[in-house]
Amino acid sequence: MKKKIKAIITGATGMVGEGVLHESLLHPDVEEVLVISRRPCGVNHKKLKEILHPNFYDLSPVAEQMAGYDVCFFCLGISSFGIKEDTYSSITYTLTMHVAETLLKQNKDMIFCYISGAGTDSSEKGNINWARVKGKTENDLMKLPFKKVYAFRPGLMLPTKGLKNAHNFYVGFRFYYPLLRAILPQYVSTLKELGLAMINSAITGYEKPILDTKDIVKLSKVNIKSDPGN
Repeated sequence: MKKKIKAIITGATGMVGEGVLHESLLHPDVEEVLVISRRPCGVNHKKLKEILHPNFYDLSPVAEQMAGYDVCFFCLGISSFGIKEDTYSSITYTLTMHVAETLLKQNKDMIFCYISGAGTDSSEKGNINWARVKGKTENDLMKLPFKKVYAFRPGLMLPTKGLKNAHNFYVGFRFYYPLLRAILPQYVSTLKELGLAMINSAITGYEKPILDTKDIVKLSKVNIKSDPGN
């Protein structure tokens, strides 16, 4: 029988993390979800546990509670718009690496799934700061001895209906989504597809460590068992 997985999710109070949490709670092969957050995610479910912790730069007080999990869906992040470079780097790189290293100490065979972004610069040498920082984060995560590290680089995503943390931009985007999906399939997906792809990466694996939109859509269609109505 296929092994069920236990997942840790960060960033569940943001749009992406909320969507990934939603799919994880629906999925029959995810038996337990632990959300680590600064504030409550506002979801009640029999699968769900929650750790509220104010300082993600020091997880030592709660580290032991993070043991016994198979995968981390790391969805925590901020936009670089209007943010100083050192602040963006501290949150995007330093915080992410601390969380990853803490999890690795507690879970030697963990899979780490990192939400990156389309346009990330793996060379770390480009002119765009956010892309360099994301690239460095991806590269250094992949140097850690996790069982697997996957970097997901979604483009535009259609939010899942009924969720509350979608940005206002996506209200208008929903109208144009069918057209954009048809003419720009390499850049457009749904948040549901991202969530399913992340879950499937932990269950079945994937042949590439870096997944762009086409990979995300492809992987989302593997082992589909979640509620088709969500």
